[in-house]
Amino acid sequence: MDEADKQLPWYAGVTRYEWLVLAIASAGWIFDVFEGQLFNITRGQMLSDLLGTSTPAADEVKRWGDLFLAVFLVGGTLGGVLFGSLADRIGRKPTMVITILCYSVFSGLTFFATELWHVAALRFLVALGVGGEWAVAASLVAEVFPARARANASGIFHATSVLGTWLATVAGMVVNTEWRYAYLIGILPALLVLWVRSSVEEPQSWRQAQSEKQRLGSFRELLGVRRWAQPALLGMLLAAVGLGTFWGVTVAGQDLTQDLLLRHDVPAAEAAQKARFAFGFVQTAGGGLGLLCFGPLAQRLGRRPAFALMQLAALVVVPATCFLPRTYNEMLMILPVFGFFTLGIHAGFAIYFPELFPNNLRATGTGFCFNGGRLLAAPILWFSGELKSWPGVSLQWAITLLSLLFVLGIALLWFLPETKGRPLPE
Repeated sequence: MDEADKQLPWYAGVTRYEWLVLAIASAGWIFDVFEGQLFNITRGQMLSDLLGTSTPAADEVKRWGDLFLAVFLVGGTLGGVLFGSLADRIGRKPTMVITILCYSVFSGLTFFATELWHVAALRFLVALGVGGEWAVAASLVAEVFPARARANASGIFHATSVLGTWLATVAGMVVNTEWRYAYLIGILPALLVLWVRSSVEEPQSWRQAQSEKQRLGSFRELLGVRRWAQPALLGMLLAAVGLGTFWGVTVAGQDLTQDLLLRHDVPAAEAAQKARFAFGFVQTAGGGLGLLCFGPLAQRLGRRPAFALMQLAALVVVPATCFLPRTYNEMLMILPVFGFFTLGIHAGFAIYFPELFPNNLRATGTGFCFNGGRLLAAPILWFSGELKSWPGVSLQWAITLLSLLFVLGIALLWFLPETKGRPLPE
């Protein structure tokens, strides 16, 4: 990149087609997150109805809810790995079509669920599509955009996940106790397939790899060749830190808010409602801004320094959020900062992982890193629940201790390559 190009804004020269690809990939990711969050928002009423209990807070409801979350994590891991490999083998467009149909159709079928095993099977199938769609879309954005715009475009792509969370929250509020209709709404993303089929072309880099008869989507090459195996395994660990802290730390912003309100004798129902608003809208807005800012930060400082800076800041912000607020308004002021740094690093996965792997392994490696991280994060999710229930360990201290995972994330960066300013591996 010459000096004249450096003076231009990152979006200068981006073509209409490149913007279209970003819009389509982002729409797929928005509904991807929507389908994942829909269960978290409706599971209390859904499981109460299916179990025949009188209250959504019953212990049996919580137990089944956690079990179905584990099923979703396993399905997401399998889908990300398998569909990532498929995208390298048959192309980005057909695989994106399959993943979108997978998560939208099976989400819609949840409308008809009458047994717990129906929910388990459908959540697993939805997760297959959810895990696969991200890997394909992230690879597609990285391959289509020019190098100087890649970090910003990929950051925007991942940041649109916030819209998915908001849509799921609104859908849950609209349907209220009629949870089945929320899943019926979940079939609408299938309409994206028409847009994908009519608008998306296979990237030149993938067509080149196919024409050269390279081994497309080979796990043997990904994990058997040291040059690709090392970033694949280390990237998976880095994703596990991000996903583990998401479930153990970021999501706990709602619990911290509710705990603060209950300690001030706010009625339980009112405390729960205010906590949902604080997390679902206020903290998530800060998290979305963090996701948007990661791209420019990575473009200016480099990928590894951006990851390190965000995680170092999180190590300071998390205990501050746990121990400093004394009122609800003070909590509302700090939660966006909490979300900014604990969630912001997730945009880095969409930017960084596709840059680590060659054309014939890009979606395979990207899916392996991010979705393998889901599986490794599952024990962290279990440990988080155990730690928060230990006698003598307050919620504030439990979350602070869990935030030390960011130290591991920083340490991993020493062994990963810097990709700023480098062309995608061929």
